[in-house]
Amino acid sequence: MTDAARLAPELELSVETACLEWRRTCPDCERLASEAAETALLRGLAQRRIAPVSPVVLGLILTDDAEQRRLNRQHRGQDASTNVLAFSAADAAAPLPPAAPLLLGDVVLAFETVRREAAEQRKPFSHHLRHLVAHGTLHLLGYDHESATEAAAMESLECEILALLGVPDPYGDTM
Repeated sequence: MTDAARLAPELELSVETACLEWRRTCPDCERLASEAAETALLRGLAQRRIAPVSPVVLGLILTDDAEQRRLNRQHRGQDASTNVLAFSAADAAAPLPPAAPLLLGDVVLAFETVRREAAEQRKPFSHHLRHLVAHGTLHLLGYDHESATEAAAMESLECEILALLGVPDPYGDTM
């Protein structure tokens, strides 16, 4: 099911729940994912000092491990599922033609992997969902964790975003 919602005058978000286990496990998963994406977009754009003059369009897809594995194999050459994939459609900092929307891309989460990780990390499923949506959204804005410096900056911003959502620091036990 696709739920296209206008989050703010400059943000358009589409949430597709391709795996019904998301709703069985977390009935408000679409709302939580939307809030996490919106908060990450607003904070990430502000941090990068990007002020789009047109709508920012983002897709969230809540799928299963089989589909995530297929996507990961097809697009990254890795034959395994992963918790989150971010497929960028445009460079958020690149100039746009007048009135053109910023088609940011899609963030895709795999249910079984997210559920397993939340259990292993002893954190609520809803917290892990919001963390991964924020993480994937930041990737679409150009944030990365390839170096220790990049990772620290991205993790700090993630913690700031999650605090705004009432989610504890996901790195507290690992840093």
